Amino acid sequence: MSTKAYLVLENGKIFEGSYFGAQGDITGEIVFTTGMTGYLETLTDPSYHGQIVLQTFPLIGNYGVIPADFESSSIGPIAYITKCPCQDPSNFRSEGSLGTFLDQRGIIGICDIDTRALTKMIRENGVMNGKIMKEKPDERDMAEIKSYFVEKPIAKVSISEKKLAKAQSSKFTVALMDFGAKENIRRELIQRGCDVWSFPYSSTPEEILSVSPDGIMLSNGPGDPKDNMDIVETIRALLKENVPMFGICMGHQLLALASGFKTGKLKFGHRGANQPVKDLIEGRCYITSQNHGYQVLSDSMDESIAEEWFVNVNDGSNEGIIYKNAPAFSVQFHPEGCGGPQDTGYLFDKFIKLMEERRGC
Repeated sequence: MSTKAYLVLENGKIFEGSYFGAQGDITGEIVFTTGMTGYLETLTDPSYHGQIVLQTFPLIGNYGVIPADFESSSIGPIAYITKCPCQDPSNFRSEGSLGTFLDQRGIIGICDIDTRALTKMIRENGVMNGKIMKEKPDERDMAEIKSYFVEKPIAKVSISEKKLAKAQSSKFTVALMDFGAKENIRRELIQRGCDVWSFPYSSTPEEILSVSPDGIMLSNGPGDPKDNMDIVETIRALLKENVPMFGICMGHQLLALASGFKTGKLKFGHRGANQPVKDLIEGRCYITSQNHGYQVLSDSMDESIAEEWFVNVNDGSNEGIIYKNAPAFSVQFHPEGCGGPQDTGYLFDKFIKLMEERRGC
């Protein structure tokens, strides 16, 4: 028999459901993702640190748990919400059920709630905090929910010391600034012949340049980009070295801040594998994978420094920038996205081309 659970929002709304996975009380920022598949990549994405993830697609877990598909060795979200978790997965690669996996990792899950109503509430009111709990809330619980905030989450998900991942046939050396990097960023670089040195978020420009990188990759990561001005200063110093630079998601936002642009919070963010973006240069649209709650403000961009490249088709927000004063570009979406789509994977080839041009290949 399942155990009753309550989801309490900071606006006082209460949803009643059942636990699956671990049981207990947990407070976090509730965000929704619209992906129909890719739940394993979502659960292991460090960019979700400090958040309770809501899946809008009702049936989650039908292909089980497949460790080879993980984006990191840890779990990103602090809790997980779905309408109907599959208890009997069917896939030849599966190594167990989603509920058992969450229980083993100590991650609280809640199901059997009206996820459609919850999603509509977040869309109408914006992202809000919430608490999953065994009992109905009192005044102390409501105060805790309203005051919840994750400070400096990048420090909690970045690696602690630099490490090297070598390609079979090495052509380039890339320095990856790890703000909570998804594993597939490394995979995409390695399969293109790049030895990848991953660096902690707090690394100095001198430490990064000590490996003589042909290119610098700025990874995805959690939180508000403006909380990381020390990293912004590092990126600003690296830009002066004229080393090709490629930013993804958080890396996109930090690169923009280093260039003097501004960022702001979206009402409910872009999360899922069906986000449409338009290439303003080519006039072509792509469907992309995204996970972010902040944006680069287009009207803050200096046209003498950079050119807006991609925009979100739904709301017109910035999705990509090409820089004029340095061999650098960045995108808000995930060209390495697994489980898809991978239509923008060519951006890694663009990064390779910049490194080739610098070398004179």
